[in-house]
Amino acid sequence: MLEHVYKRVALSNALNATYIATCDEEIRRAAQNFGAPVIMTADTHERASDRVAEAAAGIDAELIVMVQGDEPMTRPEMIDAAVEPFRHDPLLGCVNLMRSIDDKADFYDVNTIKVVMNQQGDALYMSRQSIPTAPPLPHFGQPHFTHALAYKQVCIIPFRRETLLDFARLPPTPLEQLESVDMLRLLEHGYRVKMVKTKFNTQAVDTQADLERVAGLMASDPLLASY
Repeated sequence: MLEHVYKRVALSNALNATYIATCDEEIRRAAQNFGAPVIMTADTHERASDRVAEAAAGIDAELIVMVQGDEPMTRPEMIDAAVEPFRHDPLLGCVNLMRSIDDKADFYDVNTIKVVMNQQGDALYMSRQSIPTAPPLPHFGQPHFTHALAYKQVCIIPFRRETLLDFARLPPTPLEQLESVDMLRLLEHGYRVKMVKTKFNTQAVDTQADLERVAGLMASDPLLASY
């Protein structure tokens, strides 16, 4: 999976270089075996963004794009779309992709990070719980899933370099720790996180069931199956 994600990311026209950041010697050896450059980091990071910030400290780049290694359905077009808003807003520091949730199981899955936005498309809050509240079913009063306002975070996250380094300098925040969601550190400290919709379906691999689901989805899409 690591090789697949790395090679899919490297196809993006928006990137000049792609690295794997890890503290794990086994991952380092595996990455080097398929030709990926590796940046070793400390083994004390609880957040992926902190790890990437340490790796980025030695890289001369205006934008740093974080893609988690458990996102095998990543498409290079998604990375291209995620960095586009930076071309039009010099003050923008962080962007997240998001996709509408069209599956009830995703809406109630704590491994799926849900997001709600303001009228300008900036994140208001992210949670592993089901937000926004499911409306009651007419005549029965039971909540029912609707995908009209339900979105999930897609873990393709570009930062302006200084914002990423700020993230690592900021103290962890209560909601970040409660939800175990990196972006809440920025939101709780008053930073803006721009949300960008993607039409592409994604599924992170957190469990064996996720792996089986992704295998089926990728088998039906030759482009995803490549690499």
